[in-house]
Amino acid sequence: MDWREADGVRWLEAALPGASAAFTTRVGGASSPPFASLNLGLLTGDDRAAVLANRDRALRRLGRDPAGVLSGHQVHGAELQRREAPPDPNPWREPTPGLAEADAQATSAPALTPAVLVADCLPVAVAGPRGVAMLHCGWRGLAAGIVRSGVEAVGATSAAIGPGIGPCCYEVGEEVLAAFGGLGKDVADGRMLDLTEVARRLLADAGVTAVDAAGLCTSCEEDLFFSHRRDGERTGRQGGFAWLEA
Repeated sequence: MDWREADGVRWLEAALPGASAAFTTRVGGASSPPFASLNLGLLTGDDRAAVLANRDRALRRLGRDPAGVLSGHQVHGAELQRREAPPDPNPWREPTPGLAEADAQATSAPALTPAVLVADCLPVAVAGPRGVAMLHCGWRGLAAGIVRSGVEAVGATSAAIGPGIGPCCYEVGEEVLAAFGGLGKDVADGRMLDLTEVARRLLADAGVTAVDAAGLCTSCEEDLFFSHRRDGERTGRQGGFAWLEA
């Protein structure tokens, strides 16, 4: 996974077989504090025009068409939405009420870009012979089976795990620890859960062992990432994007 920068926008990019994934930072946008600056989340209290400008800016820097972004209303579940054509109107550029609930997006069309928004949850890209998918992986979605849903949807053989809250900062309760008790040792140290390791083991259980992980904590890296755990409700969202190479 490598750092990229264009016109002030910074992101991490991962190469997958026949596909790519990108994980944006908070750097290079038009939003004002506390959403400074590349906030991609509309439901945050940020200025709508600034967020839409940020969305367009981020996708253009990635070399992707904003009109081809696939997104859903994320509810920390395991529902996957598959599309082979862009929605019209596209809620990424023209948000309207009634967006379908989905925490994963998949496609086999190179012109489309599955996307999720995060602020501590993991953005996870998976790729295989049936396409590419981007998954929004908080603990609830991971426990509900979102990793297996994404892997099976595209026949995934490889994955990239973007930045999320690390075991240094993610203290959880007994309910959360119990949800992953069957994954073996070292997914938690006391109450400190390693969400990336949880995702890695769930990927392995689904048959995916070629995994690239950012290894960056969104809560620790305040200059780079938004974090709900660190900042509370008034914070922005970074994005995870994946696409097939034409």
